[in-house]
Amino acid sequence: MSYVKGLKCRECHRLYPTEAVYVCEFCFGSLEVDYDYDKIKSVLSRRKIEEGPKSIWRYRELLPIDGRPTVGFHAGFTPLFRADNLARELGHSELYVKDDSVCHPTLSFKDRVVAVALTKAKELGFKTVACASTGNLAGSVSAQAAWAGLNRFIFIPADLEHGKVVGSLTYAPNLVAVEGNYDEVNRLCAEIAARYRWAFVNINIRPYYAEGSKTYGFEVAEQLGWRTPRHLVVPVASGSLLVKIWKAFNEFKKLGLIDSVDSKIHAAQAEGCSPVVAALREKSEIIKPVKPKTIAKSLAIGNPADGIYACDAVKESGGSGGAVTDAEIVEGIKLLARTEGIFTETAGGVTVAVTKKLIEKGVIPKNESCVICITGNGLKTQEAVSDHIGKPYKIKPTLESFETSLRNESTIKEEVWQSR
Repeated sequence: MSYVKGLKCRECHRLYPTEAVYVCEFCFGSLEVDYDYDKIKSVLSRRKIEEGPKSIWRYRELLPIDGRPTVGFHAGFTPLFRADNLARELGHSELYVKDDSVCHPTLSFKDRVVAVALTKAKELGFKTVACASTGNLAGSVSAQAAWAGLNRFIFIPADLEHGKVVGSLTYAPNLVAVEGNYDEVNRLCAEIAARYRWAFVNINIRPYYAEGSKTYGFEVAEQLGWRTPRHLVVPVASGSLLVKIWKAFNEFKKLGLIDSVDSKIHAAQAEGCSPVVAALREKSEIIKPVKPKTIAKSLAIGNPADGIYACDAVKESGGSGGAVTDAEIVEGIKLLARTEGIFTETAGGVTVAVTKKLIEKGVIPKNESCVICITGNGLKTQEAVSDHIGKPYKIKPTLESFETSLRNESTIKEEVWQSR
């Protein structure tokens, strides 16, 4: 059964049918899915969700598909856990990590949105899917479209991290490396989408694709015991993830699944590409495009499609924004790995580093619950830290060589090598 009434313009609120359209023909506003919440409320409960599959599809009634899902059966429902070691390091009392670095199948939150997009693409009759990507989306579309038996074209900036290129090529898509930044790649894809009958997941079927990000927010609320955190730090690229998490919290409240939404949403960006944070600082209603220059390539979108909506969500929640340098991003990656044993990609380094700053400034009080959003795996962006970590101890295959190495290595605590 479908719970979707159609599409609706975010600006003028004109209604559209559930087709592969994404821009209002009257005001050029972006379109989003319009649900029948009364019908959903009559069938959805906490118990129904809890008895559902351990994937994004436990929230199927709040996702824009008509029939049964066809991909993504194991995507989502990733761990949310209390990060006590990191909390002690930052002097905080209630810190959580929502960890999509282990999302199935390609180790990023993009597996959520792609599962929804490809299910919808098949419903709409498409045989070929495509995307413009900064890396994680490329891998997810390549993998899940391969499983779904769809043709796929993947467009990426030519300077993408090697791990993300390999992570896409392994699934044998048509991978096209464009000599330009993501915004230039995206413009090219918009032209291609107008000429070919392909389902570009983040262009002509973007209204459906973006809804998959809500599941991240749904899971946070459910895993916290059907409540929202006081603070949530979200990495911002296009801005869609932040917007949809905020939408997810409010949908749960509208449906009576949680009592209230008492959360402040904080936008996290790299200083080398921070148009949303800049707009928040300047209290501007305009997102000024920038040319990205940062190691956080997955966040390197200089002209974010949902930037203004991300700003609106931050303001509505009473939240804030923060930006960090490349050096701080690296330290954020290392800090999370050292304290919680999670190797995150550069976007996660951004959220950890921004969280640290906001706690130090008192923007996030040390006694108020806070969730840090980790959206991708560090194995994909090893270049970011490879020159900033230690080296293995090189020894001969003898006990004497081992013990000599222990005594000579200043970073090893004395009580460690004496505990024999």
